[in-house]
Amino acid sequence: MTIESAILIAGVLLLLGVLASRVSSALGVPSLLLFLALGMLAGSEGIGSIQLDSFDLVQRVGTVALLVILFAGGLDTRWAEVKPVLAPGLLLSTLGVLITTALLGTFAWFALGTYTDFDLGTAGLTWLEAFLLAAIVSSTDAAAVFSVFRTSDVRPVPRIRSLLELESGSNDPMAVLLTTLILGVMATGDDVTPRQVTVTLLMQFLGGGAIGALIGWAAAWVVNRLRPASGGLIPVIVLAWGFIAFGLTDALGGNSYLAVYLAGMVLGNRLGPGRKAAIEFHHGLSWLMEIGIFVLLGLLVFPSNLGSVAAVGVAMALFLMLVARPVSVFLCLLPFAYRPREKLYVSWVGLRGSVPIILATFPATYGVEGANQIFNLVFFIVLVSVLVQGMSLVPVARRLGVTLSHSSS
Repeated sequence: MTIESAILIAGVLLLLGVLASRVSSALGVPSLLLFLALGMLAGSEGIGSIQLDSFDLVQRVGTVALLVILFAGGLDTRWAEVKPVLAPGLLLSTLGVLITTALLGTFAWFALGTYTDFDLGTAGLTWLEAFLLAAIVSSTDAAAVFSVFRTSDVRPVPRIRSLLELESGSNDPMAVLLTTLILGVMATGDDVTPRQVTVTLLMQFLGGGAIGALIGWAAAWVVNRLRPASGGLIPVIVLAWGFIAFGLTDALGGNSYLAVYLAGMVLGNRLGPGRKAAIEFHHGLSWLMEIGIFVLLGLLVFPSNLGSVAAVGVAMALFLMLVARPVSVFLCLLPFAYRPREKLYVSWVGLRGSVPIILATFPATYGVEGANQIFNLVFFIVLVSVLVQGMSLVPVARRLGVTLSHSSS
């Protein structure tokens, strides 16, 4: 394919993605579902017949897309809204992910350990394989949650919405860390002690949090005092700081995903006159990244392979939605004054999206046997989550009485 043809195809797919977002808003269907469907239609088994079989390429593009999406979400997050839900949000994004992984991993091992129709090169699933699958799908997805709330005419009440956005924006680091830890053990065969895991988690989160906050503060100081030749350069300067936060944090051993989200939040709350322009720019850029990565993920999957993982995928998705997620939410919110119906709604908004699918490309880059099966299974679980949870977020919110009309938000 020539570069001219690739550019033409990219333009057409982006245009169709924008149209799909309009359709999703009108029909109440999550836009990410239509983006995935668009990619599958354009893929090797669809009408577009576009060939894409590079897990490494999708992983790299996905990393950039997540960086931008998290940074944009942080920029648009008001500290006054986050402060009241900071403690429960952080608990959900750390302990909640661990509980979800433990419950889903145990279920996968017991229920699927002897299920010979699905295996990754062994007779059923091993402990490590089961917990790898659980870790990959353990976090809610910021892009999915932000997308649904942006396109819906009905939103949850402010403190629930702030809690969900904070959780979805800050729980990806835990899922990434757990996934890479398990993959490292599988690749090397080395044992990892609970003490090593705890130390690694603390270093990643404390380092990522501190570095991200400091970079956000420094960026705000620079941007507010800098006088670029054109006002249109302010959003570009802001984006540059997002890249710096991500790359520098990784170089210093912190968690880049947490750092870029916090850097965006600190910077967004301290920006001066250029704040509105920067947020609008990153809002559009975030949409570009969402369309691009979901279409790309749709291109990567072979729909004909999903049937072989359907039974396993449905079982894991239902356990995740109906048991693992609710248990983790109710346990984490136990110390806080949330009504049962609010906890139920937070439990139901355990939407999975691009993050699990991108993480599902990691096993291939680590040389794990059965990597294609892992990718197909995770993709199927995400599809079930989007279809069941994504399409019912608004009706469930109304049913539980936790809604706030769009006009009054």
